[in-house]
Amino acid sequence: MTTNMENKVAAITGGSSGIGLATAQVFLRTGAKVAICGRSQERLDEAAEGLASISGKENVLAYSCDVLDESAVGGFQAAVTERFGRCDALVCNAGQARASYFHTTSDQDWRDEFELKFFSVIRPVRAFADALEVSGAGAIVCTSAGLARRPEPFLIATGATRAGQLNLLKSLSIEFAPRNIRVNAVLIGLVDSGQWSRRYEAGEGPDGREIPDGMSKEEWFADLAKTRHIPLGRLGEPEEAANAILFFASPMSSYITGETIEVAGGQARNV
Repeated sequence: MTTNMENKVAAITGGSSGIGLATAQVFLRTGAKVAICGRSQERLDEAAEGLASISGKENVLAYSCDVLDESAVGGFQAAVTERFGRCDALVCNAGQARASYFHTTSDQDWRDEFELKFFSVIRPVRAFADALEVSGAGAIVCTSAGLARRPEPFLIATGATRAGQLNLLKSLSIEFAPRNIRVNAVLIGLVDSGQWSRRYEAGEGPDGREIPDGMSKEEWFADLAKTRHIPLGRLGEPEEAANAILFFASPMSSYITGETIEVAGGQARNV
């Protein structure tokens, strides 16, 4: 078995930056064709140009799409089918953390977080399921978070909805198994996918505490790794998460479904 994805087609949501973009790059290097979507046309155009330099424009599709808009997701699926004629892997990668405690999380915040974490999976899966079944070896990979299993008070809404998301994916893995569609999740720890850099630039950590004046980003990252008790002593790189996503999407994991891989530098404490 191999992670070779030659002549396979992968659709990646949130693919214009961070882990999604790194995933598209890894897939292209293993022979796949990729379709990415995102909300910013500017970032999509920039990402598409870089991806085309890896494998050629003919192997890349960039489509402007909000994954919470059902008709837009349907348009993305139609564009993938028209361009490539098939889809073998769907990577659900949209979503980010919402920093808030229980007393600072409004009812609307809860609704927004639920909609983002659930429908960013539900709508793409609904749109691409038939194409994945036709593939004969379809794979759905969702990026989630170790937070789903290790709740943090200052990320209460994100943690709760991420936990529910894992339950959803487990159910999907059972329902889709007879259709030869595997469903797995990659739980992301502290990976510098862009969110951590933006927090540094904003001067505020995820727990609401200000970053000390004069502390460099590298020093702050090292401090984060220490305070979060990450055995490898550093934040991860987007490519390291992308490699785990590739594993779940590839023939290498053909007998694995309903499972998770945690990319967190050893931060997980469960056995």
